[in-house]
Amino acid sequence: QVQIVESGGGLVQPGGNLNLYCVASGTINSLVAMAWYRQVPGKELEMVASITRYGTTAYGNSMKGRVSISIDSLKNTVYLQMNKLQPEDAAVYYCNANLWTGPSRADYWGQGTQVTVSS
Repeated sequence: QVQIVESGGGLVQPGGNLNLYCVASGTINSLVAMAWYRQVPGKELEMVASITRYGTTAYGNSMKGRVSISIDSLKNTVYLQMNKLQPEDAAVYYCNANLWTGPSRADYWGQGTQVTVSS
């Protein structure tokens, strides 16, 4: 059993910052990578940032330059630092974890955390 739990979402004013956290727990043999996606109202699901267990990062275009992702592989925890948030960043942010569990490798998703940007 695997659980993916996000936290850190909430209300922030335009131009403000927010940090998101995600913890993967359960029967995990090996963590391959973790990533943050977002679903903006009226838009398709898009990748914000991803990181491998070794620290290799990749960023989507939507928030490139305004976010930084990091990982604690020992704790199976990923962090997302978001800066200069704008109303268009309001979305549900989802954590994804690509994991080996026994002989299988698969993606696991959290329930999402709401980020609201409003004055």
